[in-house]
Amino acid sequence: MDLSPRTRVWRDGRLEKENFPAEQISDYLAESDTVVWLDLCAPDAEGLDLISEELGLSPLAVEDAVSHHERPKLDRYDGHLFLNAYSVHLSADGTELDKHEISAFITKRALVTVRTDEGFDIDELVKRWDGSPDLAKYGVAFLLHGLLDLVVDGHFAAVQALDDKIDGLEEELFADHMPRDTQQRSYRLRKSLALLRRVVLPMREVVNSLLRRDLDVIPAPMAPYFQDVYDHVLRATEWTDSLRDTVTSLQETRIALQGNHLNLVMKKLTGWAAVIAVPTAITGFYGENVPYPGFGKQWGFVTSIAVLIVTGVALYTVFRKRDWL
Repeated sequence: MDLSPRTRVWRDGRLEKENFPAEQISDYLAESDTVVWLDLCAPDAEGLDLISEELGLSPLAVEDAVSHHERPKLDRYDGHLFLNAYSVHLSADGTELDKHEISAFITKRALVTVRTDEGFDIDELVKRWDGSPDLAKYGVAFLLHGLLDLVVDGHFAAVQALDDKIDGLEEELFADHMPRDTQQRSYRLRKSLALLRRVVLPMREVVNSLLRRDLDVIPAPMAPYFQDVYDHVLRATEWTDSLRDTVTSLQETRIALQGNHLNLVMKKLTGWAAVIAVPTAITGFYGENVPYPGFGKQWGFVTSIAVLIVTGVALYTVFRKRDWL
């Protein structure tokens, strides 16, 4: 597990150097035409002391960066912004949603990312930056866009994967033989959706806040790119809410189908009980140790057998036509 810091510096929109010692950040920031990125993986409060002094970071923001399970948010401090978000990954069977927290300190010419673990794919983030070198001239806004775009794309991919899993549940729900684990998987999908919604929903406010002009973070040429990210956030949020309603509907439908199946079984049992009841009553009557019409005679025996057959066939025919058997 590589926990060493990663660094990069751009000068006039061109990548100049990377993986230099973090202690040199202040030297690069002393020059007016540079933008610096620093990435820290699983640091403690002491590990952030050096960079917090150089960038003038708020102690409250530093505390949030090293704390776990902070909600997605964008806080404004004197001289910098603090961003907290989560990347998500859905397991292959669609029953577990893994989330990885990432924080970012945003200043005029520096972006510091803080990861709680290696679950967030930092190499993919670097690849995105390298794939858009023409936007590097916009400095921190360019770096921030790549970060948010990667996070939101992960949210969107997770929602789409959950949608596919729910489609599979819908097909199983109306199959001739419903798998026994359908109820369990339905519960897990609902749990994953609830967790995903808690991660996705606050991102709408985060991106919308960045688009505000009073923060002076996003230059006009980068605004359409952030607006595109905002649109993706809205779609992911609406899709998540829609899927949650779908899962609820599936659970209600499953309960209704089970109730209908139980009613059908009870109806068939009642029908067969009625068919059997009449022959049972007749044989019971003729089985009594008392004289009855036709007692001890052949025609009495034949009559009882005929009544059994006719009554049984009549009841079976009636119940069969009414779909009780």
